[in-house]
Amino acid sequence: MRAARLIKMVLLLQSRPSMTGAELARELEVSERTVTRDALALSEAGVPVYADRGRAGGYRLVGGYRTRLTGLARTEAEALFLSGLPGALRDMGLEDAASAARLKVTAALLPSLRNASDSAAGRFHLDAPGWYQEPKTPELLPVIAEAVWDDRRIRATYRRRDAEVERELEPYGLVLKAGVWYLCARANGTFRVYRIDRFSSAAADEEFFERDGDFDLPGFWEERAAQFARSILRAQVVVRATEDGARRLPYVTDRAAAQEALAAAGPPDGGGRVTLTLPVESLDVAYGQLLSLGPEVEVLAPQELRDRFTRAAAGMRDLYR
Repeated sequence: MRAARLIKMVLLLQSRPSMTGAELARELEVSERTVTRDALALSEAGVPVYADRGRAGGYRLVGGYRTRLTGLARTEAEALFLSGLPGALRDMGLEDAASAARLKVTAALLPSLRNASDSAAGRFHLDAPGWYQEPKTPELLPVIAEAVWDDRRIRATYRRRDAEVERELEPYGLVLKAGVWYLCARANGTFRVYRIDRFSSAAADEEFFERDGDFDLPGFWEERAAQFARSILRAQVVVRATEDGARRLPYVTDRAAAQEALAAAGPPDGGGRVTLTLPVESLDVAYGQLLSLGPEVEVLAPQELRDRFTRAAAGMRDLYR
């Protein structure tokens, strides 16, 4: 444990001109007294750590000293490619590995390039969860993530509707979509998608599986996401939209479905309105979506939904009379 801390201390000092005792204590998660002892131990071992005394003092390496201890472990190298996803790394239990990898890379860079990671982090940040959502990390995510990294089969219990089913899965990849984690896995030769938060148990086998070299995670996810979006559009409504309503329609309903419906619509009528048939998830969902467009979209069919809008319009008129 102490040896790893001493190595990290050398790499920290190698990556920066100097660091105060408080800064080192914070990075190493120890007391400043421990930092003093570690600096003395390094000096006795031949590492030229110099302590500047006084209020503006700190620790630094003398004479451009550089260590060769910058080789990346496998997990560190893999985590480095995800370093732009701090929340995802934390959820998968890879935060420490990514931190160590970044530190080693920084230590290996030329002095003129050592602030590159801070420069990038100060300009780009990815916040994956959607607005108005409290992201929750599934309890079993680290276990499943480790199995994905190691290509190990997992035995899991999955909640599907009101029942739980046992599954033996070959976990191929993880996807974070709008704050929700999904597992893309092969079961009985077929690739499927599972929500991580619906696993009630999961354990990795000792047995490894051989990955299909042709499997493309981004392509698979894009295809399945498109299939899912189409599968939930089980109803249709006929609407007449103004130019502004047509412009806003893709932002309140399924974007792809709205764009396809608008492309298939005929020319505007004498009042500048276009009539189109729009696939929707349900009439209840369509009511909430289209109501936000107010008078810019008129529902023509089905009559059941048109009557609902008629009642809503009457209620609004009475309320604001």
